[in-house]
Amino acid sequence: MNALHQHLLDSYRAAQHGEPTPPVPGAQDVAALRAARDHRRFEAVLAGRPATGRLRLALRLALRRRRQPGAGAC
Repeated sequence: MNALHQHLLDSYRAAQHGEPTPPVPGAQDVAALRAARDHRRFEAVLAGRPATGRLRLALRLALRRRRQPGAGAC
């Protein structure tokens, strides 16, 4: 039985008992992932190593290349 079958069964049971239907599978996945990311960043800041992202790293590398003499000369 996959998640959709379980949801349909739970919805049927909820309707039989007059209860509200459960949320659709996957409806809160994005929120859970964001919460996990935010918690990981928070723990990193508490540990004294501020979270940095890929964009910040890419910008730092690009600026470093621009500062090097002769960089970009073909």
